[in-house]
This record gives sequence, C-alpha cells and structure tokens, in this order.
Amino acid sequence: MPVSALDDRAALVVIDLQQGIAALAAGAGLDLDAVVANSKALADAFRAKGLPVVWVNVSGAAPGRTMAAARPAPPAGWDVLLEELGVQPGDIKVTKKTWGAFTNTGLDAILREQKVTQVFLTGVSTSIGVESTARFAGELGYNVVLAIDAMLDTSPASHEHSVNTIFPRLGETATTAEVLAVVN
Repeated sequence: MPVSALDDRAALVVIDLQQGIAALAAGAGLDLDAVVANSKALADAFRAKGLPVVWVNVSGAAPGRTMAAARPAPPAGWDVLLEELGVQPGDIKVTKKTWGAFTNTGLDAILREQKVTQVFLTGVSTSIGVESTARFAGELGYNVVLAIDAMLDTSPASHEHSVNTIFPRLGETATTAEVLAVVN
C-alpha cells in the first residue's frame, strides 16, 4: 500500500548506512549508491519540512549465543556514518548494538518527546536492521512507512520476502519518489 498520509509529526529513520556496512556491501558486489542517494534526498526533504531526521549506526552486537561464527572486533571507523549522506548538526544520532533501532537506544523516548507518530524507514539490511526496526515501531504504535528503493539486503531473496510479505503487515510501502510527493 502506498503512503496514505503524512502525519503532522513524522520522522525519517535511516539505518546502518555506515563505512563498515558499505565495505561489506562492496565486498559482496552490492551497490549502495541508490540507497544512499535516496536516503539523502529523503533526509533533505524531511529537514526542509522541519521534521526530524534520525541516523542509526550499529556498533557491536547484542550479547547471547548464536549459530553464526564469532566475528572479530570491527576496525576503527567501522561505525562512522557515510559522509555522502550529509548528516547535519541538528539531526538525531542513535547507536545500537542490536538489530533494531529501538532496543536499548532511547529512540522511542526521543521520538515521543518530539511528538512523532509516524516513522519512515530506509537503510540496510532490509531483512535485519530495517525489518527489526519496523516490527518494533509498529508494536510501539507508530505509523510505519518503508521506502523500499532506499534499502538493500545482501540476499535479494530476503529483501523480496521482507518487501512483499512482511512489510505490508507492518505498514505502508512506497518508493522514494512517492514519499517525496507526500513530504514536499
């Protein structure tokens, strides 16, 4: 379902567009350029409308055992947001250590303080960071919009599953152009 409305207090939440993730994507042969460009265009439009822009980076991992192989500590600068995003001093920055941007970050309190009722999500990875954030946002009562051409996944099948099966249950999906049409 495309975007039905722009709430009076909406926020853009951009997930994990940082140097380390960009390096991983490049190593996997993925091109983040469109995701970065679309996320920047949305950030510029939200700022122009006086709406909050939230940049989320991941630094570390949640505790607990998994079947995945242990990873070495990331190199310095791994969690630095990409310069081409054009992060501004008035933007909100949140660092997470889990898949979703709401767990143990204070993001919900920050958005509630600003009376935000709707979140627009972009970033990577579609089936992990974005989907986890969308699930939690919906559970918290936010209206959720997912800019599907402003996200990417290392697995095209996982991306398609999230976009076509999971996201319609969590909120509205739209292209960057469709989001810009309601924001501008």
